[in-house]
Amino acid sequence: MARRAGVGLVLAAAGLLFATSALTSGGTDLRSESADLGSVVAERSRQNAARAARVSALRAEVDALSRTGADAAGDPLDDPLDDPALGAASGALPVAGPGLTVTLDDAPDSVRPASASPDDLVVHQQDVEAVVNALWAGGAEAMVVMDQRIVSTSAVRCVGNVLVLQGRTYSPPYSITAVGDVGALRAALESSAQVSLYRQYVAAYGLGYQVSTGEDLHLPAFDGTTTLTHAKAGAA
Repeated sequence: MARRAGVGLVLAAAGLLFATSALTSGGTDLRSESADLGSVVAERSRQNAARAARVSALRAEVDALSRTGADAAGDPLDDPLDDPALGAASGALPVAGPGLTVTLDDAPDSVRPASASPDDLVVHQQDVEAVVNALWAGGAEAMVVMDQRIVSTSAVRCVGNVLVLQGRTYSPPYSITAVGDVGALRAALESSAQVSLYRQYVAAYGLGYQVSTGEDLHLPAFDGTTTLTHAKAGAA
């Protein structure tokens, strides 16, 4: 009797594992050799981009309907973004003006010093963050990484050899563009210890680092959401 009970428990546990595996895989083979994390990330990125475009269109529609309703009621809405400085700082308005673009890239295949490890030859998350932080410190009025506006809730992440930003993925080279006083931005890059460290790897291992300027750069408005999904209080 005890043996039958044990067999029953084993079968029940096996059934639970099979059910869990089926739910997790969504009908796919979890151990398939064709499973590719990069492909999964790229597909999710495409889905996120499509959803972001839809959210942006719906937001514009809601804003238009809100203004129409307020005008019909004789009570026009006060738009805080009528203040260009506030609109630029929040990312809600596009920004144009002089500035510079920093481009970071992996070392070319032809550059493989014997002393280099694979990690020495690629751009890392902290390298992108170092440039972003330096440009903010240099007084950047607005910034984009690749084609996305950076706001207070933006977070740069690296998954393998790709950059993940606000649900979209990018491969190197990575570009960071800032609008602001060009001299001050250049000075901030030169004085940043983290950027200086990256440039040592540029010299030693052939990583890419290029700074170009422009007199009339155009940065798009932020088209994502600024809603925080979770927060953690600091220790008292």
